Amino acid sequence: MGKKSSGFIEKHDLWTRVQSEQASELRRRLEREPLQLVRMAWADPHGASRAKAIALPAFLGALSDGYNINVATTTLDSANARTFSSFTRGGGMGLDEMTGSPNLTIVPDPSTFRVLPWAPDIGWVLCDEYFKSGVPFHFSPRHLLRKQLERLTKRGMSCVLGLEIEWYLLRVAESTLCDEHVGSPGVRGRPVGTSPAEPGYSYHSESNMDLMQPVLTALAQAFEKTDLPLRSVENEWGPGQVECTFAPSEALRAADNLVFFRTATKQICRRMGYFATFMCRPGLKGYYSSGWHLHQSLIDAAGRNMFIPEMAPECLSALGRNFLGGILRYAAPAAAFTTPTVNGYRRLRPNSLAPDRATWCPDHRGAMVRVLGAPDDPATRLENRVGEPAANPYLYAASQIVAGLAGIDGAIEPGPPDDEPYAADRPLLPKSLMEALDALEQEPVFRDELGDIFIDYFLKLKRNETGRFLRWLDDHGLPNPGDETTVWEQNEYFDFF
Repeated sequence: MGKKSSGFIEKHDLWTRVQSEQASELRRRLEREPLQLVRMAWADPHGASRAKAIALPAFLGALSDGYNINVATTTLDSANARTFSSFTRGGGMGLDEMTGSPNLTIVPDPSTFRVLPWAPDIGWVLCDEYFKSGVPFHFSPRHLLRKQLERLTKRGMSCVLGLEIEWYLLRVAESTLCDEHVGSPGVRGRPVGTSPAEPGYSYHSESNMDLMQPVLTALAQAFEKTDLPLRSVENEWGPGQVECTFAPSEALRAADNLVFFRTATKQICRRMGYFATFMCRPGLKGYYSSGWHLHQSLIDAAGRNMFIPEMAPECLSALGRNFLGGILRYAAPAAAFTTPTVNGYRRLRPNSLAPDRATWCPDHRGAMVRVLGAPDDPATRLENRVGEPAANPYLYAASQIVAGLAGIDGAIEPGPPDDEPYAADRPLLPKSLMEALDALEQEPVFRDELGDIFIDYFLKLKRNETGRFLRWLDDHGLPNPGDETTVWEQNEYFDFF
């Protein structure tokens, strides 16, 4: 008898030894606890979860051979407008392997497998995308973050992230969908009507929070059952604005958790007659902007925090200062990843609990980077407050590593702290996504590390989105977007994110 041929995963050596062991345990588990379907999920360029639900026998096969998907979700902008000429030679990207909208093979990462508490008999697992040759997919955000983490590993470092993210909980006010809710490729329909879950603007009000408690309890229970390291749930500023914080995790795990957190939150809330949105500034009366504060530190091979300063009154080590210097120096081009929607720039205003320029200060919530640290404090870290909740977590995290390592390699100093950050003589952050994309295009640091192929692709994808916005403004006779969220933004982002 001939030797049994290797499956796709083994043939191309796509799993670590630990992942192979986890896959074996998962097979045994599914023999004891069979499921009806497994959602094989992957993050699209916007960080939204896409998935195929496959029967259990097919999933068991995918643990050897992966599973085929269409490359199409990578070629769509935030309203599913096809951005590239997929059916021409090179797929509109000048890449032979992208001709004709080909199949990719997605490979499940068994370490991310969960059973969904709100969907009986349904499993969920995150996947990595590969070409049929076994080559990692050029445009996979998860692959891109992993490459940056490999750069850290070669230096004897790893990255730890803590998530602090705001979002809105609303009640669904329309029982059924109608024609107005249906759009077309490149045109989003009107989002479902909603009403506030609580009146808002009573910061940390226990009574207002209790109005949302049934939903918050359901979320907390689901997160516990799926090993999301929830630390707190807080009633924030706007009507129904909620902040969730999570315990620090290794960077890839933290990004994976964020993808799952957003998709789980939206699904659970909708099943309960509520609506969750991670849009930065919803176009509804009195809705304040939401942010995503990314806490980050580097640790050495022994698990020691490399940002801890040696002596008071310093709040960062020399390495930490240089990492901070890089984040400040490259804040403008990184904004395309930290704040990747047209709507997100409505948040970056003076005196708004969000930054308007590249500043830093110890424990100051007006600065772009709030530094929390002291000698012997193992929780010493940087808190970058520039991000929006709709950001792709893999690209957000990768942008910080690219900028921070450039700061370390260039010995970039952050300068003195800015205790009046909105008056500081510092470079202003981009005022629009269009400005951020221009800054990214011109910055070689990100091209060197993320590659010309990805940067050119990302610019085209996001410029298709911004181009549709600018055409909408022109069609409606609006010379500029004004101070309030437009109908276009509400349609584009409210439901998608």
